[in-house]
Amino acid sequence: MSERERPGGLAGLLSRITTGSDATAMRTSLTTVGSSLVAVAIALTICAVLLAVTGKNPIDAYATIIETGASGNKLLEMLRRATPLIFSATAVAIGFKMLIFNIGVEGQYLFAALVAAEAGSRVSLPIVIHIAFILVVAMIAGAFWASIAGVLKVRKNVHEVISTIMLNYIALSVIQWLFENFFRDDEVEGLNIKTTLLPDSARMPDIVNGRLNGMFIVALATVTAFWVIVYRSRFGFRLRASGFNATAAETAGISARTMTIIAMIFSGAVAGLVAMSSVLGEAFAYGPNATPIGFGFAGITVALLGRNHPVGIVVAALLFGFLDSTSAELQLANVPNSIVKVMQSIIVLTVVIVNEATIRKLNERTAEQARADLAGVTS
Repeated sequence: MSERERPGGLAGLLSRITTGSDATAMRTSLTTVGSSLVAVAIALTICAVLLAVTGKNPIDAYATIIETGASGNKLLEMLRRATPLIFSATAVAIGFKMLIFNIGVEGQYLFAALVAAEAGSRVSLPIVIHIAFILVVAMIAGAFWASIAGVLKVRKNVHEVISTIMLNYIALSVIQWLFENFFRDDEVEGLNIKTTLLPDSARMPDIVNGRLNGMFIVALATVTAFWVIVYRSRFGFRLRASGFNATAAETAGISARTMTIIAMIFSGAVAGLVAMSSVLGEAFAYGPNATPIGFGFAGITVALLGRNHPVGIVVAALLFGFLDSTSAELQLANVPNSIVKVMQSIIVLTVVIVNEATIRKLNERTAEQARADLAGVTS
């Protein structure tokens, strides 16, 4: 959108602040990408020093990661592991775009997985409709659980960090109660207890037989939709404007309270898809030991590393998926596979520190431009 096409007044000011000129946006993106690459290089150097201090050869460790990760099977494993991370990080990023910290993705996706698996096992539909039905149920369940925190924030001014953390623990208790009393398949005993298996019509087709299912395509479609909605739609502008300055947004006719609830609903809906690659493509049910955990908190890490940008989220998820897929082989190089978690943590910490310094400088430039624009609006 050119400067002539942008609206005037406070709405125009918000548009210029949240979108900026094409040249400014490109410069900001390149600066952010550059700082992230520098941060990753610093993190790898720190990990190499740690390995050397513990008597391990960092060159051997990195060579093992690269060699094993370059094989076809490991690349497929990387994509499989990255799939739930893309969903989780996208859910977190939706909230971050409005400065809402949705820490409750973990509880939202586990609750959604249980409800969707049970609902899917109780109906008989054609394959495409059946899969779509389960995905929609999962999104509704995740959106419902996330909306509780949104309503509490708007109506009772309860900070979303507190409410979403508490809702995580409540979700675990509710899930256990529902599972044990209503949804558990009594015919299955032992450690492999789960809900009733989904019928064949509810199972996501594989892209590569037994290695990668269609939820990876759904994940890419979801993060693409996130980019279109947040960066190329009126709703996305209102979302980002409300997060940037709620008071100015209210003055421009944008209800920050309404946008808060909507943002939490959308965030929860995407969170509901996190475990679907397991429910629809691997376990074909929900089970305490069959449904993966930890992706809600890992998604926060991936979103931070990807700077809440769709492309950054995909790249960060693939990086974490790559590291996770090669962790077992590190033992062959006499390197503890726990170094992968250390490496991921150091990468994120370094990226946050470096990008914080970079963003602070960019914000100073943006503030100067905003003051100049405000002076032009009021004059």
